[in-house]
Amino acid sequence: MSFQQIAGQEQAVRMLRRSLASGRLAHAYLFHGPAGTGKRKAARTLAQAVHCLELADDACGTCAECRKIEHGNHPLVQWIEPEGTGIRIEQIRRLQKDYSYRSAEGRPKVYILVHADRMTTEAANSLLKFLEEPEANVLAILLSDNGHAVLPTLRSRSQWVRFVPMSPRNMLAALAEEGHPEPLIRSAVHLASGIDGARELIQLNEFAEVRNVVIKLMQASRPGAASLIIQSDLVKAGLAEHAGMAIDLILLWLKDLIHLLAGRRGSVVFVDHIGQLERQARTREMAWWIGCMEYAFRTKRMLRTHVNPQLALEQLIIRIQGG
Repeated sequence: MSFQQIAGQEQAVRMLRRSLASGRLAHAYLFHGPAGTGKRKAARTLAQAVHCLELADDACGTCAECRKIEHGNHPLVQWIEPEGTGIRIEQIRRLQKDYSYRSAEGRPKVYILVHADRMTTEAANSLLKFLEEPEANVLAILLSDNGHAVLPTLRSRSQWVRFVPMSPRNMLAALAEEGHPEPLIRSAVHLASGIDGARELIQLNEFAEVRNVVIKLMQASRPGAASLIIQSDLVKAGLAEHAGMAIDLILLWLKDLIHLLAGRRGSVVFVDHIGQLERQARTREMAWWIGCMEYAFRTKRMLRTHVNPQLALEQLIIRIQGG
């Protein structure tokens, strides 16, 4: 894996490569930004670059060291993931015990802490010893979707590297080059913050299935038909747990209706159903569709309170249909 394969994060990549080339890597980094923007991939690439036998400021991806890290079996690179609800003090103590031993030939040890914002206070305090008294041969990389959620004692001792959402237009072009179906790409890039997240959505079998359910629901002419679709194609098909995804896609459909009324045809996501969208858009004023979007947002919030997803979706479709 090369830094060049991390799309849309030019500033972050430039900073890391410059530090590698000059031999001035920080002892601790905080990679922060929305999910799916490539933080995990960048952490792995940085670990590879530190150990790469061929390049000074990047990972070749082919040498023995790079391959070991790619496959997760390098003895000097450890990933620390939350156990249960968070990273616990026992995990950090194991880490401390490990980095207290010198590595062979003085080669650097790399520790990657995933969801560092979910570290317990006790674990964070235990980790401070390393961050306050860093060893020359140890590198810590903290990953978080929200850097400000990381405990202040940790974030103040780490160098921040920001990962930014990639524009839907750029993600669309990159994923189209990979050969993914355009209808799925257009939906996924508006629901994910980065190209990795969009790619994961596209490759999720349930994504295409839920999208098809949403299209059926938005084409249903009466509430009874919509209820049957929800019952048969969502609930009985085992997709009820993806009701939140269905609402996100419904929001994209409603936004398409508003785009069409505003003359922004080029912004439509469901381009494979443009005829249906144009007919539906003309049946109501723009204010109606905006009101439907507000109701959909409320429904999405209701799902977090463990309301019945089937009932919530049915009520939403009735509202959209004017019931």
